[in-house]
Amino acid sequence: MNNLNTPKEEGFSFPAEWEKQDAMWLSWPHKEGSWPGKIESIFKPYSEFIKAVAEGQKVRINVRDEEMKSFALKYLTEVSTHLENIEFFFLPTNDAWCRDHGPAFLLNKQTGEKAVVDWGYNAWGDKYPPYDLDDVIPTKIADYFGHKLFTPPVVMEGGSVEFNGSGTVMTTTACLLNKNRNPHLNQQQIETYLKEYYGQKQVLWLGDGIVGDDTDGHIDDITRFVNEDTVLTVVEENREDENYIILQHNLAMLKSMRLLDGRPLNIIELPMPRPIVYDETRLPASYANFYIANKVVIVPTFADQNDRKALDIIQSCFPDRKVVGINSVDIIWGLGSFHCLSQQEPSI
Repeated sequence: MNNLNTPKEEGFSFPAEWEKQDAMWLSWPHKEGSWPGKIESIFKPYSEFIKAVAEGQKVRINVRDEEMKSFALKYLTEVSTHLENIEFFFLPTNDAWCRDHGPAFLLNKQTGEKAVVDWGYNAWGDKYPPYDLDDVIPTKIADYFGHKLFTPPVVMEGGSVEFNGSGTVMTTTACLLNKNRNPHLNQQQIETYLKEYYGQKQVLWLGDGIVGDDTDGHIDDITRFVNEDTVLTVVEENREDENYIILQHNLAMLKSMRLLDGRPLNIIELPMPRPIVYDETRLPASYANFYIANKVVIVPTFADQNDRKALDIIQSCFPDRKVVGINSVDIIWGLGSFHCLSQQEPSI
């Protein structure tokens, strides 16, 4: 059932990622073109990711057919995954990036209702067609579970937005103002859609994303809320690195921001790994692309000298969860990591 009112008008909002979850959603990777020459090497770390999350909640996985389900189960069994918490859905996809094509789940905590927003999806500005299967995934999931459905006429990806759970959404101008998404909308109009369809009161804007990010600057590679007023943000220590100026500019913007009640942000700096270059391509390796689950926080690591430092910093932000680093050197060849691959479903 589609609705004429906006989610905000009906009392819905998008919760923070650290709030209790019913499940994590994934779309099993199968597109060779996303990991050219390397896709076989990603299934083990991907399965380790699922295993760690499944110890504390359900993991719901979109697969094409029984053959893909069996293939997935083989890898999940090899790493001793808690299979009782794994659910498969026969929903074929074009690609694996569920953060961006998956459902945006909203809650109405007064009525106990759950809703889904099905934003438009065009594979980051029509870069990787076809994407017709990915674009309809949220509606199919909403229909299956009988959730309320909202379908704003706007292209939006889950990796481009970050929430503090108290009315604030943070994003980047590099992505949301890019003409390959919504050329007919200006910044104020996009803000209105963000507030009305995510149930938020305030939009905070950062600038550019990191080098190598083919999404035109998703925020989940640079700055993440870890509680209502605290962000982790990546900084580059090497002044000669291409990311140094970009991330210093974002850091300065964060320092000038104020929340709804006038408070400044608590800013905790995260290091960056050394540049990872594969096939002459600079990859968007970042410790900020972590996933917050019920019992664990899954952090991409890169066989780098800064891995331990990054894990310790993130652990200090989540004393009630175990921080788990999983090698993402092969996964990052797909130009994304664990947060990009997943989408949380919150609990009422």
